[in-house]
Amino acid sequence: MARKDDSRTDLGLIRIHNNAIAQTASIASLEIEGVKRVGKDIKSNIMEFLGKKGITAIRVETNKNEEVKVEIPLIIKYGFNIPEVSSKVQENVLQALEKMTNLSIKEVNINVQGIESLRDLQAGR
Repeated sequence: MARKDDSRTDLGLIRIHNNAIAQTASIASLEIEGVKRVGKDIKSNIMEFLGKKGITAIRVETNKNEEVKVEIPLIIKYGFNIPEVSSKVQENVLQALEKMTNLSIKEVNINVQGIESLRDLQAGR
């Protein structure tokens, strides 16, 4: 059964998986100066421990009207203005998703999980 956000061409159906949306959001987030990395959740930590790479903590939800909501956990670099960096991430993710997917993006929510650690600063990473 096709969803509303599926595209049909003469050759068949095109479906964009939530993982592709999350990966696009992750890349767009990391393009912004001041973002150290996309954060993790328990599931992504466990999967990484088990040797599975590429599991993101970005959550993608689609409501009954086929509007997409994205939640991005971030670690911000020390010394950067958190609301300013977060706002730039929201804008960049929204533009990237609309350009690449043609989906209706309802929300891009940012969850700042922390600031880069002192150990990272001292190591010059």
